[in-house]
Amino acid sequence: MTNAQITAGQSLMAHLLELRNRLLKIFVAVLIVFAILFPFSESLYLYISEPLRDFLPSASTMIATEITSPFLTPFKLALVSAMFISMPYILYQLWAFVAPALYQQEKKIVVPLFCASVILFYSGMAFAYYLVFPLVFMFFTSVAPEGISVMPDIRAYLDFVLKLFMAFGLSFQIPIAVVILSWLGTVNPDNLAKKRPYVFVLCFVFGMLLTPPDIISQVLLAVPMWLLFEVGILFGRLVSNKA
Repeated sequence: MTNAQITAGQSLMAHLLELRNRLLKIFVAVLIVFAILFPFSESLYLYISEPLRDFLPSASTMIATEITSPFLTPFKLALVSAMFISMPYILYQLWAFVAPALYQQEKKIVVPLFCASVILFYSGMAFAYYLVFPLVFMFFTSVAPEGISVMPDIRAYLDFVLKLFMAFGLSFQIPIAVVILSWLGTVNPDNLAKKRPYVFVLCFVFGMLLTPPDIISQVLLAVPMWLLFEVGILFGRLVSNKA
Protein backbone atom coordinates (compact mmCIF):
# COMPACT_ATOMS: atom_id res chain seq x y z
CA MET A 1 0.00 0.00 0.00
CA THR A 2 1.40 3.39 -1.02
CA ASN A 3 1.70 6.44 1.21
CA ALA A 4 -1.01 8.17 -0.84
CA GLN A 5 -3.44 5.29 -0.21
CA ILE A 6 -2.64 5.31 3.51
CA THR A 7 -3.17 9.08 3.68
CA ALA A 8 -6.47 8.78 1.78
CA GLY A 9 -7.62 6.01 4.12
CA GLN A 10 -6.73 8.08 7.19
CA SER A 11 -8.52 11.10 5.73
CA LEU A 12 -11.65 9.04 5.06
CA MET A 13 -11.59 7.63 8.59
CA ALA A 14 -11.20 11.15 10.02
CA HIS A 15 -14.25 12.33 8.03
CA LEU A 16 -16.29 9.35 9.20
CA LEU A 17 -15.33 10.00 12.81
CA GLU A 18 -16.25 13.66 12.48
CA LEU A 19 -19.60 12.69 10.90
CA ARG A 20 -20.25 10.27 13.75
CA ASN A 21 -19.45 12.94 16.34
CA ARG A 22 -21.76 15.47 14.70
CA LEU A 23 -24.60 12.94 14.40
CA LEU A 24 -24.09 12.14 18.07
CA LYS A 25 -24.34 15.84 18.92
CA ILE A 26 -27.57 16.04 16.91
CA PHE A 27 -28.99 13.02 18.75
CA VAL A 28 -28.07 14.47 22.15
CA ALA A 29 -29.55 17.88 21.25
CA VAL A 30 -32.85 16.34 20.15
CA LEU A 31 -32.90 14.17 23.28
CA ILE A 32 -32.37 17.18 25.54
CA VAL A 33 -35.12 19.19 23.86
CA PHE A 34 -37.42 16.16 24.03
CA ALA A 35 -36.72 15.75 27.75
CA ILE A 36 -37.68 19.40 28.27
CA LEU A 37 -40.85 19.15 26.17
CA PHE A 38 -42.20 15.79 27.35
CA PRO A 39 -43.56 17.01 30.73
CA PHE A 40 -45.59 19.56 28.73
CA SER A 41 -46.65 17.13 25.99
CA GLU A 42 -50.33 17.25 26.95
CA SER A 43 -50.37 21.06 26.89
CA LEU A 44 -48.51 20.95 23.60
CA TYR A 45 -51.14 18.64 22.14
CA LEU A 46 -53.91 20.95 23.33
CA TYR A 47 -52.17 23.82 21.54
CA ILE A 48 -51.72 21.83 18.32
CA SER A 49 -55.33 20.62 18.38
CA GLU A 50 -56.83 24.04 19.15
CA PRO A 51 -57.58 24.90 15.47
CA LEU A 52 -59.79 21.80 15.31
CA ARG A 53 -61.31 21.98 18.77
CA ASP A 54 -62.45 25.56 18.13
CA PHE A 55 -64.83 24.27 15.45
CA LEU A 56 -66.09 21.13 17.14
CA PRO A 57 -69.77 21.16 18.15
CA SER A 58 -70.30 21.95 21.82
CA ALA A 59 -71.24 18.34 22.60
CA SER A 60 -68.26 16.82 20.79
CA THR A 61 -64.74 16.11 21.97
CA MET A 62 -61.65 14.47 20.56
CA ILE A 63 -61.35 10.77 21.39
CA ALA A 64 -58.70 8.04 21.65
CA THR A 65 -59.72 4.86 19.84
CA GLU A 66 -56.61 2.90 20.81
CA ILE A 67 -55.54 1.93 24.32
CA THR A 68 -52.02 3.34 23.95
CA SER A 69 -53.03 6.56 22.16
CA PRO A 70 -53.40 8.75 25.28
CA PHE A 71 -49.71 8.16 26.04
CA LEU A 72 -48.09 7.52 22.66
CA THR A 73 -49.72 10.41 20.80
CA PRO A 74 -48.39 13.19 23.10
CA PHE A 75 -45.08 11.27 23.25
CA LYS A 76 -44.85 11.31 19.44
CA LEU A 77 -45.76 14.99 19.32
CA ALA A 78 -43.06 15.87 21.85
CA LEU A 79 -40.46 13.89 19.89
CA VAL A 80 -41.36 15.41 16.53
CA SER A 81 -41.52 18.88 18.08
CA ALA A 82 -38.05 18.34 19.53
CA MET A 83 -36.74 17.58 16.03
CA PHE A 84 -38.47 20.63 14.57
CA ILE A 85 -37.14 22.92 17.30
CA SER A 86 -33.64 21.45 16.94
CA MET A 87 -33.67 21.97 13.17
CA PRO A 88 -31.36 25.04 13.21
CA TYR A 89 -28.81 23.13 15.30
CA ILE A 90 -29.15 20.04 13.09
CA LEU A 91 -28.57 22.09 9.95
CA TYR A 92 -25.66 23.88 11.62
CA GLN A 93 -23.95 20.57 12.37
CA LEU A 94 -24.41 19.46 8.77
CA TRP A 95 -23.09 22.82 7.60
CA ALA A 96 -20.05 22.56 9.88
CA PHE A 97 -19.31 19.14 8.42
CA VAL A 98 -19.31 20.26 4.77
CA ALA A 99 -17.98 23.82 5.29
CA PRO A 100 -14.26 22.90 5.18
CA ALA A 101 -14.73 21.55 1.65
CA LEU A 102 -16.23 24.82 0.38
CA TYR A 103 -14.40 27.79 -1.07
CA GLN A 104 -14.75 31.19 0.59
CA GLN A 105 -16.99 32.44 -2.23
CA GLU A 106 -19.24 29.42 -1.81
CA LYS A 107 -19.52 30.01 1.93
CA LYS A 108 -20.75 33.56 1.29
CA ILE A 109 -23.85 32.25 -0.48
CA VAL A 110 -24.38 29.08 1.57
CA VAL A 111 -24.71 30.91 4.90
CA PRO A 112 -27.56 33.22 3.76
CA LEU A 113 -29.27 30.25 2.10
CA PHE A 114 -28.93 28.26 5.32
CA CYS A 115 -30.57 31.03 7.37
CA ALA A 116 -33.27 31.59 4.76
CA SER A 117 -34.01 27.87 4.61
CA VAL A 118 -34.62 27.67 8.37
CA ILE A 119 -36.83 30.79 8.34
CA LEU A 120 -38.85 29.56 5.37
CA PHE A 121 -39.37 26.12 6.94
CA TYR A 122 -40.78 27.64 10.12
CA SER A 123 -42.78 30.14 8.06
CA GLY A 124 -44.39 27.27 6.16
CA MET A 125 -45.40 25.58 9.40
CA ALA A 126 -46.77 28.84 10.82
CA PHE A 127 -48.70 29.46 7.59
CA ALA A 128 -50.26 26.01 7.88
CA TYR A 129 -51.18 26.40 11.56
CA TYR A 130 -52.56 29.92 11.57
CA LEU A 131 -54.18 30.12 8.13
CA VAL A 132 -54.70 26.70 6.61
CA PHE A 133 -55.81 24.70 9.66
CA PRO A 134 -58.70 26.99 10.68
CA LEU A 135 -60.11 27.06 7.15
CA VAL A 136 -59.72 23.32 6.61
CA PHE A 137 -61.22 22.31 9.96
CA MET A 138 -64.05 24.80 9.68
CA PHE A 139 -64.95 23.19 6.35
CA PHE A 140 -64.63 19.58 7.54
CA THR A 141 -66.65 20.07 10.71
CA SER A 142 -69.40 21.93 8.86
CA VAL A 143 -70.06 19.27 6.21
CA ALA A 144 -70.72 16.34 8.53
CA PRO A 145 -73.98 14.58 7.58
CA GLU A 146 -76.95 15.12 9.87
CA GLY A 147 -76.95 12.67 12.76
CA ILE A 148 -73.15 12.18 12.60
CA SER A 149 -71.15 13.43 15.58
CA VAL A 150 -67.72 14.85 14.75
CA MET A 151 -65.34 13.27 17.28
CA PRO A 152 -61.83 13.07 15.75
CA ASP A 153 -59.28 10.52 16.95
CA ILE A 154 -56.25 12.14 18.56
CA ARG A 155 -53.72 9.91 16.77
CA ALA A 156 -55.31 10.41 13.35
CA TYR A 157 -55.40 14.16 13.92
CA LEU A 158 -51.71 14.29 14.84
CA ASP A 159 -50.75 12.31 11.72
CA PHE A 160 -52.88 14.69 9.65
CA VAL A 161 -51.31 17.90 10.97
CA LEU A 162 -47.74 16.54 10.87
CA LYS A 163 -48.25 15.68 7.21
CA LEU A 164 -49.42 19.22 6.52
CA PHE A 165 -46.57 20.74 8.54
CA MET A 166 -44.02 18.82 6.47
CA ALA A 167 -45.80 19.60 3.20
CA PHE A 168 -45.85 23.34 3.86
CA GLY A 169 -42.41 23.46 5.46
CA LEU A 170 -40.81 21.70 2.49
CA SER A 171 -42.83 23.58 -0.15
CA PHE A 172 -41.59 26.86 1.29
CA GLN A 173 -38.07 25.70 0.32
CA ILE A 174 -38.84 26.31 -3.38
CA PRO A 175 -36.98 29.67 -3.54
CA ILE A 176 -33.91 28.05 -2.01
CA ALA A 177 -33.97 25.26 -4.60
CA VAL A 178 -34.36 27.74 -7.48
CA VAL A 179 -31.53 29.94 -6.19
CA ILE A 180 -29.16 26.99 -5.73
CA LEU A 181 -29.88 25.61 -9.20
CA SER A 182 -29.44 29.07 -10.72
CA TRP A 183 -26.17 29.61 -8.85
CA LEU A 184 -24.83 26.25 -10.02
CA GLY A 185 -25.88 27.05 -13.58
CA THR A 186 -28.13 24.00 -13.74
CA VAL A 187 -31.13 26.13 -14.72
CA ASN A 188 -31.59 29.56 -16.25
CA PRO A 189 -34.02 31.82 -14.35
CA ASP A 190 -35.21 33.43 -17.58
CA ASN A 191 -36.01 30.04 -19.07
CA LEU A 192 -37.84 29.08 -15.88
CA ALA A 193 -39.89 32.25 -16.11
CA LYS A 194 -41.09 31.21 -19.57
CA LYS A 195 -42.44 27.97 -18.08
CA ARG A 196 -44.80 29.70 -15.63
CA PRO A 197 -47.98 28.07 -17.00
CA TYR A 198 -46.51 24.58 -16.55
CA VAL A 199 -45.19 25.41 -13.08
CA PHE A 200 -48.62 26.75 -12.10
CA VAL A 201 -50.23 23.45 -13.06
CA LEU A 202 -47.49 21.44 -11.32
CA CYS A 203 -48.04 23.42 -8.12
CA PHE A 204 -51.65 22.27 -8.05
CA VAL A 205 -50.62 18.70 -8.85
CA PHE A 206 -48.16 18.69 -5.94
CA GLY A 207 -50.76 20.39 -3.77
CA MET A 208 -53.10 17.50 -4.54
CA LEU A 209 -50.43 14.89 -3.77
CA LEU A 210 -49.04 16.46 -0.60
CA THR A 211 -52.26 17.46 1.13
CA PRO A 212 -55.44 15.66 2.18
CA PRO A 213 -58.16 15.27 -0.48
CA ASP A 214 -59.86 18.63 0.03
CA ILE A 215 -59.74 21.58 -2.33
CA ILE A 216 -59.07 24.14 0.42
CA SER A 217 -55.72 22.79 1.63
CA GLN A 218 -54.70 22.00 -1.97
CA VAL A 219 -55.27 25.58 -3.10
CA LEU A 220 -53.68 27.03 0.03
CA LEU A 221 -50.54 25.00 -0.68
CA ALA A 222 -50.45 25.44 -4.47
CA VAL A 223 -50.78 29.24 -4.51
CA PRO A 224 -47.91 29.90 -2.04
CA MET A 225 -45.77 27.40 -3.96
CA TRP A 226 -46.32 29.37 -7.16
CA LEU A 227 -45.61 32.71 -5.43
CA LEU A 228 -42.45 31.28 -3.86
CA PHE A 229 -41.38 30.05 -7.28
CA GLU A 230 -41.64 33.66 -8.50
CA VAL A 231 -39.55 34.82 -5.54
CA GLY A 232 -36.99 32.13 -6.38
CA ILE A 233 -36.76 33.37 -9.97
CA LEU A 234 -36.19 36.93 -8.74
CA PHE A 235 -33.31 35.98 -6.45
CA GLY A 236 -32.08 33.38 -8.95
CA ARG A 237 -31.50 36.13 -11.48
CA LEU A 238 -29.46 38.09 -8.94
CA VAL A 239 -27.30 35.08 -8.12
CA SER A 240 -26.97 34.06 -11.76
CA ASN A 241 -25.74 37.53 -12.76
CA LYS A 242 -23.09 37.48 -10.03
CA ALA A 243 -21.90 33.97 -10.89
